[in-house]
Amino acid sequence: MGHITSKDAYKNLEERINWFTQGAPPSDSLYKILQVLYTEKEAKWVARLPIRPFTAKKAAKIWNTSEGKAEAFLEHLCEKALLVDSFYNGVRQFVMPPPMAGFIEFALMRTRGDIDQKYLSELYYQYMNVEEDFVKDLFYATETHLGRVYVQEPVLMSDNTIHILDYERASHIIEEASHIGLGTCYCRHKMLHAGHPCEINAPLDVCLTFGNVARSLAEHGQHAKLIDKKEAMDVLERSYAANLVQIGENVREDPAFICNCCGCCCEALQAARKFSPMQPVATTNYIPKITEECVGCGKCEKVCPVLAISMQEKGTLQNLIFDNQAFANHRAMAATLGVILRLPPLKQMMASKQFKSIYLDKLLSNKSVKKP
Repeated sequence: MGHITSKDAYKNLEERINWFTQGAPPSDSLYKILQVLYTEKEAKWVARLPIRPFTAKKAAKIWNTSEGKAEAFLEHLCEKALLVDSFYNGVRQFVMPPPMAGFIEFALMRTRGDIDQKYLSELYYQYMNVEEDFVKDLFYATETHLGRVYVQEPVLMSDNTIHILDYERASHIIEEASHIGLGTCYCRHKMLHAGHPCEINAPLDVCLTFGNVARSLAEHGQHAKLIDKKEAMDVLERSYAANLVQIGENVREDPAFICNCCGCCCEALQAARKFSPMQPVATTNYIPKITEECVGCGKCEKVCPVLAISMQEKGTLQNLIFDNQAFANHRAMAATLGVILRLPPLKQMMASKQFKSIYLDKLLSNKSVKKP
């Protein structure tokens, strides 16, 4: 195969990765990531593989080795989740997955001791959350989005459900899948190791893969475990309960994955926060609508994963006081609170609800306790 230095091997692999439509901008961080994931020999050999699915016979010819040795080496790469295999008309084929959703994520979809996952996570964080070139390239380089958001089925009114197409439902994807794999959420696993744990403490075991990808990851290296459809629906229900967003591959048939994403860890939702109003993924066609039934509790603002909602209250007691310069001094404020404290209990409760002041709530609570 000729003499190739260590540096050349990883640089050639960088070029090979960028054969994909979805590439990975070269940087020192990417170079170090590849050094963690691939040995020098693996990098050198994988850099020469085709971008389309290929057989062991094809790889043997490229590598100038026997078919048996080639298949053993390809099997080894599948064990590391650097390749996935499939069977077409009874013939085994191999393919290198793209960076994402692909070999970058697969490396952290289970706990493993053959690589330093903490060091790898720190490199990932630097490459994706600090340098940002990869994320911008991933989500904004083309008009066709890499991922798409599935509709939140539990919150839909029954009269709306008939309008939802099958490919917009995560539940339909689960029902139609030939294989379902469950793995650790790469995003939250990475952020935990990198020192930025999930802000909402969302579950880790909610990463779903489907079809051939699920089978290959489960059979080689146990990067995922095969589960049945009921177990997958339970994963979906747990994810709904944790207010996670379902983001899958942007295809209408046979998507390879559904991620259950939180706004603080997921690269796609982080991109939506940082680069708004640009959209990193294709959004669902069903957008929440604020109606007259809104009581202004602010819960939606607190839980929105992409920080798209803000409260602008007008006409409430709180707004009238704090927007009015006449109440800017302490005496005026004290007088206002004194009036509220002299109100009947029911009116005190109504004022407290509008005022939304922890201090006022404490005053009312103390007054209630002291009352004989």
